[in-house]
Amino acid sequence: MARIKKTYKFALYSSLMITILLSFLLIAFFYKEVTVANAVGFIVICFIICLFVIQYRSEKFIYRLIKKTYEEVSLLDETSLHQEAVTTDITTLTSDVQKFARDNKLKIETLQIRDEYRKEFMGNIAHELKTPLFTVQSYISTLLDGAVEDDNVREKYLDRASKGVDRLIYIVDDLDLITKLEVGNLNLSISTFDIVEVIRDVFELFEIKAQENGVTLVFDKLYTKSVLVEGDKEKIRQVITNLIINSIKYGQENGTTEVGVERLSHDKIIVRITDNGVGIKKEHLPRLFERFYRVDSSGSRDKGGSGLGLSIVKHIIEAHNQKIYIESEFGVGSEFSFTLEAAD
Repeated sequence: MARIKKTYKFALYSSLMITILLSFLLIAFFYKEVTVANAVGFIVICFIICLFVIQYRSEKFIYRLIKKTYEEVSLLDETSLHQEAVTTDITTLTSDVQKFARDNKLKIETLQIRDEYRKEFMGNIAHELKTPLFTVQSYISTLLDGAVEDDNVREKYLDRASKGVDRLIYIVDDLDLITKLEVGNLNLSISTFDIVEVIRDVFELFEIKAQENGVTLVFDKLYTKSVLVEGDKEKIRQVITNLIINSIKYGQENGTTEVGVERLSHDKIIVRITDNGVGIKKEHLPRLFERFYRVDSSGSRDKGGSGLGLSIVKHIIEAHNQKIYIESEFGVGSEFSFTLEAAD
């Protein structure tokens, strides 16, 4: 009953109004010639004809409009459109369109976010490449303009141009690596190795740089036994290297970078890298692992790096089917941690 009431309400009301109007006109102009029986018969026939015509024309009108909407909105499946289904239950149609809108809202928002990310990424990569390129160009142009005749100037400018080229190579190498990681073309060389030994090697490599920045590299405790894990040793070394470099760059004077290794379960090891540096504001944490994302664009670029370090770290860990975490409080410090498969 509810379905009939919703479907034919417009036709019933319209037919009734037309019948009443025509009945008044009939009585007004032909009241002497019209009998009660004729009047009743006229009213019934008029109502039935009006109801049929209005309902039929309404259905055709609605169908044409809805069909046109389906054709214009190509994402809707026009093959599922049938005249009877469309014209006999507008409520069902409304429900279908609302469901379509809900289902595609997330897709549209995702595409918008990707488009914004693409624009930002292109701007970032242009900026990262532009600085060393202009550096190299300016020094070479100066040499070509005559400075090459001065031995001291020539050696200094060639050295600076060489550093600019090295930075370009560094950025391109990181881009190549992260591209391979993202498309899954990087083959991992899985082996069993001592994660504590790898951390010690990284400490030794960056001990001087840490001292220059006033940062002390330490373990959280004395490790007398090996902690064996499964993974790509060189890629995990790169993860630890990038995280240690980050903690040194953003560490405070007389600060520390502390590394700890714990067993989470019988098959999981977690590595924690904690510093008491400048920390990171909460609003930056969700985007911290994006390519070229910098918390402080001016200060970060002065400190060097490709801007891809944390993004590479994330992809390497995920390529091992493991997790990486970050906890940070601005002005207090940060802790990066990641899991690895235990080997024993």
